[in-house]
Amino acid sequence: MNQPSARTLTAAAQLDPRLIREVAAGRPVTLGPALTRAVDAQCAAARRVLAGGQPVYGVNTGLGALSHVRLTPAQQLAHQRNLLMGRATGGPPWLPAREVRALLAVRLATFLSGDAGVSAQLCRRLTDFLAAGIVPAVPREPAGSAGEIVQLAHAFGPLVGIGAVLAPGDSLPSAPQAGSAEPAQPAQPARPASEALAEQGLAEFTLGPKEGIALLAGVPGATALSLLAAAEAATVTAMMEATAALSIAAAGAPADPYDAVSARGDDVLGGVLHRLRAALGSPARPARMLQAPVSFRVAGPVLAQVVRATEALDGAVGRALAGVTDSPAFTGDRFVGTAGFHGIDLAAACDQLTASIAHAAEVSAARTHRLLDARITGLAAQLAARPGPDAGLVAVHKRAAGQVHAIRRAAIPSAIGTIETSNGQEDVQSFAWAAALGVAEALRRARVVTACELLTACQAARLASGRWADGRWAGGCGRLLAELSGLIEPIEADRPLGADIERLAAGSWLRPTAAG
Repeated sequence: MNQPSARTLTAAAQLDPRLIREVAAGRPVTLGPALTRAVDAQCAAARRVLAGGQPVYGVNTGLGALSHVRLTPAQQLAHQRNLLMGRATGGPPWLPAREVRALLAVRLATFLSGDAGVSAQLCRRLTDFLAAGIVPAVPREPAGSAGEIVQLAHAFGPLVGIGAVLAPGDSLPSAPQAGSAEPAQPAQPARPASEALAEQGLAEFTLGPKEGIALLAGVPGATALSLLAAAEAATVTAMMEATAALSIAAAGAPADPYDAVSARGDDVLGGVLHRLRAALGSPARPARMLQAPVSFRVAGPVLAQVVRATEALDGAVGRALAGVTDSPAFTGDRFVGTAGFHGIDLAAACDQLTASIAHAAEVSAARTHRLLDARITGLAAQLAARPGPDAGLVAVHKRAAGQVHAIRRAAIPSAIGTIETSNGQEDVQSFAWAAALGVAEALRRARVVTACELLTACQAARLASGRWADGRWAGGCGRLLAELSGLIEPIEADRPLGADIERLAAGSWLRPTAAG
């Protein structure tokens, strides 16, 4: 695989969400000289304060319920490395390489702000890992802690030779299997981190004062997962929009609910309605009914809510990248304890998006069911070529129903319910990591639900027009049908349709003009 060219960072703000996604996909980054000097200057100032001997949490004290224990100078020398060692209690399944690389990039971004008071040398070691394709084996499952201390111990232990990394074949960043309801998992077991360091000619990193606790601070994992999920949500929303428009056209539903007049005072809804009308073409196909089922009429508001929820998650990610998430953080000339590890902003935004996706998937599955009903479409029952001898697409809806049920389970709010840990010192959690996993799962499954509706709408359009596209198919729907004609075969008799659903879920058919 050809590695993209490295991006040299001259300012911390350059490592923004867009670049982090590029890093997740395989792009390396390097630090420019001015940025390196700025990081080291902040590190030197922080270490001067540490040399004064005042209590600084996790540096010269224990952690959690043991924060009252002062460490001797000898204990402090080993403490930062021990922090990574004693908290790596997770196990497989591991995060895919793409998500781990995003986590490393987010951690680097927070370090470059200067709040952590770490050295430029530690920042460069993170860029070394990204350039060399060394991907730590990070547990995918959440842990009940205030923050992400268990996952981050696995993520950064390999810097100092602790723990494991993904095997070489699993370390290549790749997008998740879009058509699959389950996340991609490494095909090979992880291997010792020390082996990967030796192969790359890297020595075990020696952590300086505060650098161990800095690696464990904040919510870089939830931030990274949320950042990737927000981008995926935009893609899934575009798929849903294009598919909903084709269902509306194939059913012969009235176009009135998509008129701009319905969006007064709501620019987001106005944008969705504009795209739906453009996909339907002008003039719209004659309606078969006075009023379509609700699942058709509410397509605009449902999709607008997904757009709003995605924007809210984007905002939470931006705040997480720009805010103070280290604790203790070095601000001005002193260390201060913060609550930046709590992640409730990300957790709440992820939960909101998951709920919005769940509702959109339910509405999509309902339209799929209605398209199979001859009373609604005037077409053959279950869109079968020969109703009776052929079952048609009834089982396609059954697959969508199963996915919707799974999305509902993922939509249970993560931030509700608390479990005390650390002898009561950590007496609440936001479970932001779990919330980010939940929205990612919902999006994966929503792709499948959308693919089921799209396959059904294509069959309905074919039966309605007698061929894949004719002069009556205008706008984005016509272009979409033309695109799909080369991707799936017409359904002229019962056949296995799982492969068709997988191809549609992958989204290769999606074009900027697909929804108008």
